[in-house]
Amino acid sequence: MAESDSSGLDYNETVLDHFRSPRNAGDLPDANAIGEASNPAMQIRLLLRIDDGRISAARFQTKGCPASIATSSVATEWLNGKPLEQARAMTRRDLLDALGGLPRAKHHCPALVEKALAAALAQHDNAAS
Repeated sequence: MAESDSSGLDYNETVLDHFRSPRNAGDLPDANAIGEASNPAMQIRLLLRIDDGRISAARFQTKGCPASIATSSVATEWLNGKPLEQARAMTRRDLLDALGGLPRAKHHCPALVEKALAAALAQHDNAAS
């Protein structure tokens, strides 16, 4: 059953679970790739540890609505253990599908996570070259 937030938007159980019990939230002191993306309402920071072409750890620090926190949580779950080629291929559609959808008014959340991931991977590529 869907539940509404204070703005009256309905979220499914997957979104609510990741919002209420976010996975991989917090700092990653040995991160070697950090990407950030924001808009006036939210800030997303992805912290990655990349070893031998694979994401060995992914964490997030997000300030924003339930959808942005849930999207960050599901993204880090998906990214942990992935080779860089698969991580580069992750899209906002993949995140929407993993969450079971979001209200149309919240589709900017996976877009910002996608942008933060691209920034983290670009930082890693620049440091490696």
